[in-house]
Amino acid sequence: MKTYGYIRVSSLDQNEHRQIDAMEKLQISRENLFIDKQSGKDFERLNYQKLVKKLEKEDLLYLHSIDRLGRNYDEIIEQWRILTKDKGVDIVVLDMELLDTRREKNLLGTFIADLVLSVLSFAAHKERDSIRIRQAEGIAAAKRRGVRFGRPTKAPPPDFGELIRRWEQKKISTKEIITTCGMSRSTFYQKLREYKLLSEWEKM
Repeated sequence: MKTYGYIRVSSLDQNEHRQIDAMEKLQISRENLFIDKQSGKDFERLNYQKLVKKLEKEDLLYLHSIDRLGRNYDEIIEQWRILTKDKGVDIVVLDMELLDTRREKNLLGTFIADLVLSVLSFAAHKERDSIRIRQAEGIAAAKRRGVRFGRPTKAPPPDFGELIRRWEQKKISTKEIITTCGMSRSTFYQKLREYKLLSEWEKM
């Protein structure tokens, strides 16, 4: 039997040391710690996948909290089933005593752990939905007040129309017109669409 720890933070600039300290207090070796700096929206994470491949029956996996495993309600339940049922791994969630599959290895113990997991995961899922709704409402309200989001795109040069005409006639390449305009490829095509729409409108 081997003991592992899984650690996840949502982005590269977040600090994982609190989770590492908790694992080291359990005397889990660094080589058995798997760390992802990535969103928990799904389980397509490099080090999580490596961990799952290494886990064997009766191994023990520690998590600091259930949301470190993931943030998608349905996928958390599915991964829990794969780890505990299919692979036969024990899981301990440090901040939730009831989520310890080593306790009461019987039907009641399994039922309690599964029930607690379902309730916690569902609550986390609903909270994320609420956050997204509040964010969307806040953005909509800000836009109504005239607040603009995102970086301003680069304005086309004064001779943009002439450059487009030459480009359409294949007198200059796409690379040349993008370089001349000082734009990225995506910005160029965005400005091209805007220019075409404006030209059509002026003809009406």
